[in-house]
Amino acid sequence: MIVVAGEALIDLVPQGAGALVGLLPRLGGGPYNTAVALGRLGSPTAFCSRVSSDAFGEALLEGLRDAGVDVASVQRGGEPTTLAVASIGADGSAAYSFYVEGTADRLFAVPAQLPDATRAVSFGTCSLVLEPGASAYEELMRTAAAHGVFTALDPNIRAGLIPDADAYRARFKSWLPSVSLLKLSAEDAEWLGGTPREWLASGPAAVVVTRGGDGLTVHTRDGSVHVPGEPVEVVDTIGAGDTVNAALLHGLAARDALSPAAVAGLSADGWTELLRFAARAAAITCSRAGAEPPYASELGGL
Repeated sequence: MIVVAGEALIDLVPQGAGALVGLLPRLGGGPYNTAVALGRLGSPTAFCSRVSSDAFGEALLEGLRDAGVDVASVQRGGEPTTLAVASIGADGSAAYSFYVEGTADRLFAVPAQLPDATRAVSFGTCSLVLEPGASAYEELMRTAAAHGVFTALDPNIRAGLIPDADAYRARFKSWLPSVSLLKLSAEDAEWLGGTPREWLASGPAAVVVTRGGDGLTVHTRDGSVHVPGEPVEVVDTIGAGDTVNAALLHGLAARDALSPAAVAGLSADGWTELLRFAARAAAITCSRAGAEPPYASELGGL
């Protein structure tokens, strides 16, 4: 089982142009999207988070169940659900404004244990920024890594939520010894500073950098592999990076490669096949509104 740890929220997506255009609520949050994508791809998946007991929270849980995701590790709270108001650029790229004060997901507490079948845990996005939950997720990451569990990190930077950029960058570096797979966008990489080579030296077995329509590149200690993006008519890019994250984890699990040693030993041909699969999955997500990752039947084999 792959456990995804992090926030679930509601994206409010504009239904046209203009500041006062109607907003459509969509299920979202980087970790939530990753969990749904994994479930749709057929990977046994569990979600580890704290979700509101309000109507939005119930809808979020229903979306997980519909994707076949185990929700037994989800904590509940009476606080409201986090909201993210999206704005869509001419190229389909999304930017967000967040409403996070007093919301349920940021009060996440470290669980007593992960599901017995856990092979990997994935972390990222707002959950690693908003306290006190951020410290709880960080503790879970370090504990999982110390027990030999494969850990994946997608920082998915939301700069508007980070009050002290330098402090966050230092914290990010402190996580790397506990990370098996680091996946981030080129924009995230530029904001964080450093290089894939520097990050690899700190711990991860592989670093995957996404570049939107220009494709994605994996960096390992043995070299780099790049694949181009899949041509697609972009509706918006919401959830595309989360879909890549899920596709990578799904593909590694299918190869029985959810360990740092196995990731380090993956051949260039193996990485090429895996990255192309991730690019196809992300393209499908970009072809439809909101975070709607593909099902396995839409992608064919790895």
